[in-house]
Amino acid sequence: MQNFRKALESLDRIQAETLFQQALTGDSVIEVVERFVVPALEQIGQRWNDGHIALSQVYMSGKFCEELVDRALPPCAPERKHQPRQAIVVLNDYHMLGKRIVYSVMRASGFELFDYGRMDVGELVERIVVDKLEILLVSVLMLPSALKIRELRDALDARGIALKILVGGAPFQFDPQLWQEVGADAMGLSAADAVVIVQRWAGDMA
Repeated sequence: MQNFRKALESLDRIQAETLFQQALTGDSVIEVVERFVVPALEQIGQRWNDGHIALSQVYMSGKFCEELVDRALPPCAPERKHQPRQAIVVLNDYHMLGKRIVYSVMRASGFELFDYGRMDVGELVERIVVDKLEILLVSVLMLPSALKIRELRDALDARGIALKILVGGAPFQFDPQLWQEVGADAMGLSAADAVVIVQRWAGDMA
């Protein structure tokens, strides 16, 4: 796994794919994702938090793994079906990089989720109803957008919609209590955090 992580951080796509294919010779795709890909991405996320690697390496590692897992485990694969219905969205912001990183790492970790792009609260509530979501990941960059999550939660409560909301982004790192004040269920500091939290929720919902 460490060699796989190093190949990802070095942006060595060929070596990363070689190691991934070698791992597949002994285990199922899901086992390789859980024991090989996810730990590598978690370590990469932690090394970014510690200042050892750049954000671009986190992003490209997620992209490489997303492509590897998609080829080995297509979106229609039966292994992906037993998951909560979930989506990721940028709420009233225009900064897409954070969402893109989390989306790639989630898919590389075996999760299938809708990518809603950028939405406002009204549009988002209607889409949640149509797609019958159980989990929503929200990425924001600016404080006014983070405060919009309170408006989202109130709109969902008014319609009796039970939905787990996981938030992330700069405002929540500056104010560690903010996620609770806006009515979210959890806050992630990194893409790896998002995977751990959604895995836990998925287990609770199973």
